[in-house]
Amino acid sequence: MRASLFITCYNDTLFPETGRAVVRLLERLGVELDFLPAQTCCGQMHANTGFRTEAYSQAKRFVKLYRDAECVVIPSSSCVAMIRDQYSGLFEELGNEELRKQFAALLPRVYELSEFLTDKLGTEDVGAYFPHRVTYHASCHGLRGLHVGDRPFRLLSKVRGLEFVPLANLERCCGFGGTFSVKNAEVSTAMLETKLTDMLATDAEYCTALDNSCLMHLSGALHRQKKSLQTIHLAGILASTAEHPHRLTA
Repeated sequence: MRASLFITCYNDTLFPETGRAVVRLLERLGVELDFLPAQTCCGQMHANTGFRTEAYSQAKRFVKLYRDAECVVIPSSSCVAMIRDQYSGLFEELGNEELRKQFAALLPRVYELSEFLTDKLGTEDVGAYFPHRVTYHASCHGLRGLHVGDRPFRLLSKVRGLEFVPLANLERCCGFGGTFSVKNAEVSTAMLETKLTDMLATDAEYCTALDNSCLMHLSGALHRQKKSLQTIHLAGILASTAEHPHRLTA
């Protein structure tokens, strides 16, 4: 099977290790990966702040780049939700019927990482080894936008050595929400503190999620409070093996 990796601008800029983890994981599973250097942003930030024309240009670029791809893998439920929820409306709003048709044909081939593994590859045991106590934060876009359901839990349950600890109040937002955390800092901080209370109660070594945006928000607070709990994208756990384990950083 061949797939194109859309790494997202967030990961490319701030969390390149997630992209490398996705490559290690999928190549281990026999997937031939393409990486198109012309990729940029999904346009979510632009769309959500009212810059519709700028968001349209990013959506147009995405469709033109990937319209012939066998499938597209994206390690971000937030970006996949943007593509599924807003692209069609952008093309209709700006009157490009041809792009709307091309997008409709492409959309069934666009997958968030946990969807790709479980639904497209039909696998839950990816051969991972991660001997740590782990909890899982359900990002809003994955939980409410994509409805990924138990896919991440099924994948984590097959990781050897991993001790999973459920997170209380799983449905609660961490308070990031992109520009929400900037425009509504006090509310965002209050939501973050509530989420951290539940996370720290698990006594986990790691908190994982499908989105590095949420994890960055959580990690910043943990660092400021000098907590030992670390964050890691799901791809980092699934890429870890007994031969090449992920190492806890200082």
